[in-house]
Amino acid sequence: MDTFSEEKYNNIIQSIYSRFPSVQKVSFSEAYKPGLERMERFSAALGDPHRRFRSIHVAGTNGKGSVANMLASVLAARGLKVGLYTSPHIIDFRERMRIKDGDKPAELIPKEYAFSFLCGNGPLMDGLDLSFFEITTGLAFKWFADKGVDVAVVEVGLGGRLDSTNIITPDLSVVTSIALDHCALLGSTLGEIASEKAGIFKRGVPALVGEYLPQTRPVFEAAAADLCPLSFAQDSEPAFWDRRKSILRKMDLRGKYQEKNLRTVLAALDILSGMPFYASAGQPEAEIQAICNTAARMDFHGRWERLSHHPAVIADIGHNPAALEENFSQLKSLLSEGDCSSLIIVYAVMSDKDLDGIMPLMPREATYIFTNPKIARALPEKELTARYLDFCARTGRGKARVYDAADVKSALSIAFSLAKAAEREGAPEPLVFVGGSTYLVSEAVAILRPKRRR
Repeated sequence: MDTFSEEKYNNIIQSIYSRFPSVQKVSFSEAYKPGLERMERFSAALGDPHRRFRSIHVAGTNGKGSVANMLASVLAARGLKVGLYTSPHIIDFRERMRIKDGDKPAELIPKEYAFSFLCGNGPLMDGLDLSFFEITTGLAFKWFADKGVDVAVVEVGLGGRLDSTNIITPDLSVVTSIALDHCALLGSTLGEIASEKAGIFKRGVPALVGEYLPQTRPVFEAAAADLCPLSFAQDSEPAFWDRRKSILRKMDLRGKYQEKNLRTVLAALDILSGMPFYASAGQPEAEIQAICNTAARMDFHGRWERLSHHPAVIADIGHNPAALEENFSQLKSLLSEGDCSSLIIVYAVMSDKDLDGIMPLMPREATYIFTNPKIARALPEKELTARYLDFCARTGRGKARVYDAADVKSALSIAFSLAKAAEREGAPEPLVFVGGSTYLVSEAVAILRPKRRR
């Protein structure tokens, strides 16, 4: 087998992006390979590593990354060695696979391990014609098994029923929320999408749904009937819920939408605490602190994350209408409550997103800088600008304050220049928000906090 070097590691990571479909390179419809047969064959060739640890499965349109990270943080605080598999990554490919062992710093999968796995299994990956996500799923499960994790919190990549993570039989299945996203693959109605997410329910395994809508609750109930016990966090008053205001104030995951995720996490912990393996160590304050410090403990980024103080820059990866409605609503609240004087929004969108559904949510008070991350799926900034200006003209929004920039670095430079100009004129410093795309946030983090990754 080839010997490891940084250059060889970087080359092989780039090669799997190039050789195997991934949403970083192509559209979801091209990258997504539904069905479990390839993943089952891949896993069998690896020795079925997912059978060597317990697991918790987390699906949902929005919130699943935050819920998965909070659960992993708390379970580690209970003394368990916890694997965490999430996607996408913000900066480093290895972010997708982490281990949290008690209070030790979260460990990213070592480059040497990933290199050895990818080199050693190249012919197998080629022969099975795997997707990028199937490869990373096998890599994560093998590393977790080899490291002897007690439990892995596994986030679904897309959908649920046909997602490659769905080879696991977990101790708890969680669906956080349902909204319209990836409709070409998952269905054009909330009910159809809920049905795909409910595909992670397993016989006899408790299922928890965080939020439901009139269109989705009957779907979940039908999916769970005669199959598994089902509960809804939205209807529950879980342990510590009476302390939610205090917890939310202390949380380093600062988005207002985290209140819904917190309720789902606390409801999940109530269910898990009834299982001897997951029983609480009887240190509630330590567990609350583990929730409050999730971002720091889990090395978790991109959720209402502050990237700069002068000017204040906040970034969030929310990218579909439901997530952006939460983000834009919070920004409007900051304006109306006087917590910021003005808004500059650096925004990008993928061409497959519902821009027509997003534009009415965008704060009319903001100055916009539209840009284009380095990904083929991004809607070109000139087209985004034209569509937004046309929307403003058609809806009577008045004259829009819009700039565009061909790349993220230029967009941030414009934002900082506008902020400094306001300061020179004696106006309070504006808040800069970066959002609309995970890829935009990823590039912004790399530019503004280049030394963050180890």
